[in-house]
Amino acid sequence: MKLNYYPETDSLYIDLSQKTSMESKEISEGIVLDYDAEGHLVGIDIDNASKKVQLKELILSRLPSNVHTVAA
Repeated sequence: MKLNYYPETDSLYIDLSQKTSMESKEISEGIVLDYDAEGHLVGIDIDNASKKVQLKELILSRLPSNVHTVAA
């Protein structure tokens, strides 16, 4: 999973899978879910992210994998 924030557009994209998005559905104003060809959720796009989610802090707890940090 990857979280990518784009300050120039104030959007946050959460990659849940490496599969390609084939269909998108807006479930709320500025929140779009992306699905692969089999209908599995592969990503979440959040427009105006700074107004909808807390971007200043990210807490990861008990993840069963390695955590990598990439500086912006």
